[in-house]
Amino acid sequence: MFNTAVVIQSIVSGLLMGGIFALFGVGFSLTWGVMKVINIAHAAFGILAAYIAYWGLVLYGVDPILSLIVSLPVLFFAGLLIHRFLIQPITRSKDIVVASMILTFGLAIILENLMLVAWTSDERLITTSYSSKAIFIGEIIIRVSSLLAFCVSILGIAAIYLFLHKTRTGKAVRATWQDPEGAALQGIKLTRVSMIAFGLALASAGAGGVAMAYMYSFNPPAHNLWLIYLFLVVIVGGVGSIIGSALAGLIIGLITGLSGAFFPQQWINVLLFGLLIVILLIKPEGLFKS
Repeated sequence: MFNTAVVIQSIVSGLLMGGIFALFGVGFSLTWGVMKVINIAHAAFGILAAYIAYWGLVLYGVDPILSLIVSLPVLFFAGLLIHRFLIQPITRSKDIVVASMILTFGLAIILENLMLVAWTSDERLITTSYSSKAIFIGEIIIRVSSLLAFCVSILGIAAIYLFLHKTRTGKAVRATWQDPEGAALQGIKLTRVSMIAFGLALASAGAGGVAMAYMYSFNPPAHNLWLIYLFLVVIVGGVGSIIGSALAGLIIGLITGLSGAFFPQQWINVLLFGLLIVILLIKPEGLFKS
């Protein structure tokens, strides 16, 4: 039987979840669009940030949001180093897309196993003093932790958008992915711009990982599932499109939420990837890529 309250609840829950997909996807799209680098380890760094938040909370009572003060700069500078010593050497490859996938796949496996050694495969869940609190709007329930995670995601996307459109360095990043040769002729240092983009992408992965940990349990291998959704967001939104990835994340979250209200759980991925196939057939460059 059709239940309006259930549908509205599913829409709200789906949009909250979609905001997190959007933040994750924006960073993933950034490196893919600017450098043609597909970073398979992107979600693994999100898991790492989630662990930093978890242990900061468990051991020292630090709110997970405050942990971002530590994890975001750490991941940004890790991105600079990874680009300098791992990504930059493969830029001379004839097929940087394939080379980057192989290299970052290996990096993801290394990071996953280091986390397994350090923290085992036990699933963790971020539980704060406000995890059990909720906002009630009629029959609609909005968990405070989910709303907070959504706000973190929206702020993260807004920060990346403003950086790319309002700062000199950000405009150089956009120029690089739109026309690398033209950007170089204008005096833009492509290596420096690529390093910043990669660092920014890893920082966004960290913010996305902490936001995701508010809503889902996680362990080191969980990055493999998160990675699947990253590909879905970027392909639907359009590679290199920040707004497109953000909208695609919300759409995918909405579809996931509504599907869960009407179909068994095992059908959700069937519907999502069925949608992906249709989009690839009709508009392979993505729904929001002009």
